[in-house]
Amino acid sequence: MSATDKEFIALDWLYQEIILDHYKRPRNFGTLESANTVLEEENPYCGDRIVVQIKTDGERITDIRFSGRGCAISQASASMMTERVKGMSLEEALKFAEDFREMMRGEKPFPPEGELEDLDALRGVREFPVRIKCATLAWDLLQRSLAHLLASKNGGDLK
Repeated sequence: MSATDKEFIALDWLYQEIILDHYKRPRNFGTLESANTVLEEENPYCGDRIVVQIKTDGERITDIRFSGRGCAISQASASMMTERVKGMSLEEALKFAEDFREMMRGEKPFPPEGELEDLDALRGVREFPVRIKCATLAWDLLQRSLAHLLASKNGGDLK
């Protein structure tokens, strides 16, 4: 076995451990009192269900929670998402959500290893097209929630 093969196996194991850790011990799981927005979606193909609740101060995400049920990929991705965007401005979080979704769909390259921290563990999901929706379900909700919050903030009206 080559050194490259050994590195790939070690990285694959590490990524599996990160996903399982977020699945078994999700961060920011639960309900959020006085959220500014709450959205829910279910993936009809596999039954994953996510609810995303966001609280803002008008400019930044001050708190974010998720709840639901589903596969390890959907739940871990939601957990990682909440950790990543908490504290970001609404605009930064919206841009990051768009970028992440594009990376997962193969429309944009992933940055070098390590830059996405725990989210790097989801890179391999691209190899399994049916699982991409699992990994992006919470991100879709985040993007829609933020677009709604920004439109409301700017006097717009989203239907």
